[in-house]
Amino acid sequence: MSIVVQKYGGSSIADVERIRKVADRIAATREAGQRVCAVVSAMGDTTDELLALAQRVSGTPPRRELDMLLSAGERISMALLSMALHERGVPAISFTGSQSGIITDDAHANARIIEVRPHRVHEELERGKVVIVAGYQGVSRNREVTTLGRGGSDTTAVALAAALGAETCEICSDVDGVYSADPRVVLEAKRLPDVSYEEMQELAEGGAKVLNAQAVEFAKRSGIVIVARASFTAGEGTLVRKQIARPMGTVAAVASERDIALLSVKAAPQSLCELAELLDAHHARSTYVWQDGTRASFLLPLENLHGVAALRSALAKNFEGATLDEDLATLSVVGVGLGASHRSLRAALESLSRAKIAVKGAWTTALKLGFLVDKRDAEKGVRALHAALVQTAI
Repeated sequence: MSIVVQKYGGSSIADVERIRKVADRIAATREAGQRVCAVVSAMGDTTDELLALAQRVSGTPPRRELDMLLSAGERISMALLSMALHERGVPAISFTGSQSGIITDDAHANARIIEVRPHRVHEELERGKVVIVAGYQGVSRNREVTTLGRGGSDTTAVALAAALGAETCEICSDVDGVYSADPRVVLEAKRLPDVSYEEMQELAEGGAKVLNAQAVEFAKRSGIVIVARASFTAGEGTLVRKQIARPMGTVAAVASERDIALLSVKAAPQSLCELAELLDAHHARSTYVWQDGTRASFLLPLENLHGVAALRSALAKNFEGATLDEDLATLSVVGVGLGASHRSLRAALESLSRAKIAVKGAWTTALKLGFLVDKRDAEKGVRALHAALVQTAI
């Protein structure tokens, strides 16, 4: 019997009724002749609620204790889903990330998987059980509970699929695949039948929430085909796989990331080295760095920072004149060969100008055009870029 790994996001198991529906879906997959390993996120908004609770107790909660707190959400989900399967006469067992053999580095609240030892998962699958795994979490080699950052359950699922030799990894959510833009923002957005690993990784880094960037990286390295599909409706979904044959200059999709800060400091070489050390100490990752005259700028995603106030205080103490602007967003246009000419860049800039959106910075790679704008312009910018660069090609 082949193995399939299915991951269910928080919206798919937000309440008891949805957990029952997921149990029905898993039972049907098993009856069709496949062994099932299901990875689950926390129910609904549980993670956000736990984060808010931590912030009420401490403005700068220790990241180790955050991991202890946040990992509880997925444990609740896994146990309830296992109970629901037992009610249907389906033998099932739930495991935490550590029990599943998910070994990570020591970076609390944003750890990376370095090894998977799924011995217990294999054993229970061989016994005919459905194995339910708590996503988003693992254990370091120092035996500390760790979490993988937002969207980390996707990474858990893909890493387990690779370690178990699964045929596919299904990422199940309330969206029936990867779209050319967020369909809640752009009504004309279309589902993509397939995207390449590289395109999907750029979209995930650019703010698309369908898949996690680290999960796509794992899939690419292991050759795992990801199927992004809806949890409760039929459909082919979107295949994420090796390079897709698209004409050069074709735009696949547009995405935005609203939780972005721009850090600006004096650009003395020694101060930049000290700043990089400070950012590491505060677990602040930078995605783009550029220098303009006597100042250097760093783009900082805030999603997994969990300590903006502490970072701001440290910057004020150690770097005179440092500024941190949190009211920003990035827009990303992803496609094949976008850096080969300025045609797509010109069209993008013209569309943003027509929409009266001020561009505070721009960058290009072979697969992506990126723009820094005010947070309030994020959705309007996505609609403008999609209309100018995607809809004409659909």
